[in-house]
Amino acid sequence: MLFRRLEFYAIGALLLLLSACGAKQTQQQQGPPPAMPVTTDTAKTTNAVYYDEYPGTTVALNQVDIRAQVTGYVTGIYFKDGDKVKKGQKLYTIDQQLYNANYQQAVANQMVQETNLIKAQKDADRYHELDKKDVIAKQQVDYADAALEAAKKQLDAAKANVDAVKANVRFATIYAPFDGTIGISQVRNGTSVVAGQTVLNTISTDNPMAVDFTVDQREVYRFAGLQQQGKKAADSTFSIAFGTEIYPKSGHISFIDRAVDPQTGTIKTRLVFPNDQHLLKAGMSTTVRVLNTASEKAVIIPYKAITEQLGEFFVYVVGDSSKVSQQKVVPGKQIGTDVIINSGLKAGQVIAVQGVQNLREGSVITTAAPGGAPNTAAPKK
Repeated sequence: MLFRRLEFYAIGALLLLLSACGAKQTQQQQGPPPAMPVTTDTAKTTNAVYYDEYPGTTVALNQVDIRAQVTGYVTGIYFKDGDKVKKGQKLYTIDQQLYNANYQQAVANQMVQETNLIKAQKDADRYHELDKKDVIAKQQVDYADAALEAAKKQLDAAKANVDAVKANVRFATIYAPFDGTIGISQVRNGTSVVAGQTVLNTISTDNPMAVDFTVDQREVYRFAGLQQQGKKAADSTFSIAFGTEIYPKSGHISFIDRAVDPQTGTIKTRLVFPNDQHLLKAGMSTTVRVLNTASEKAVIIPYKAITEQLGEFFVYVVGDSSKVSQQKVVPGKQIGTDVIINSGLKAGQVIAVQGVQNLREGSVITTAAPGGAPNTAAPKK
């Protein structure tokens, strides 16, 4: 029994030995992982000129809704839709018959109160003369003085009423508040309008025209510096585009808003552009192009060398023994097939470009074509 047990243990040990030898032989046959074929490039510096782009909207520097200030029916329209109008030009009239009648009634009431005041003044003067002769009771004099004061107050109220009714008559004719372009009329002759509610039209200025856009709070200092330059920066710094079409005139910063929006971390900025040919209309969507003046000696690499993982960007830098290491970068503006690297990479570093999708941290690379003689020597920097 003991002999059989020893025989069993011997066989098991022999099998384990044979298995270990086979695994070692298989491992020796497989060898290290093959080098991954890639193409490489060297990070370079450039003085590339490019534009930072922001979505923007054209707005009028001055715009106002024209509303009816009295209730009634529109009786006259004195312009054509889209006309250029001058300040003080008559635009609309609203039926004045009721307001004229009220005005005449108010004037008549004022005249009555003026007559009552004259009568009260004469009564008061007469009673004061009689009081000097001590032929009238003092109470009668007091009543006359009180009636005189009441007549004065009633006349003041009548005058105020005349002014109020006269204002309604004046408001029945609507004039342009400033020079500008008037839009399409929202009412026609005979339309009933309500004071303070009905919008008749909109008038706005269109030369110059403003463009509003938002920038990140981290760029406030940059734009504040451009604002201090004033119109000196208008030659080429600020432009706008509509698709592939570039607006022919350059602009300048009018103002930067007073505060950063805490919800978005951005601040509104306004540019002003000349609009002599009236090509810009309020409400147009445009792309604001800001010349980047900080592009000297910028690091640039092929865009295809960048990989993205969970919203972060990386490149594979070639090191000693042709091994690559993953390095985080912050890409900037893309220029053609290249991209500017804002941080994370230095000029002169060698990076993998094509074939990066097959690489991992520590992968060995070769720059030879598949099937050719591998070149695993570290590339010269």
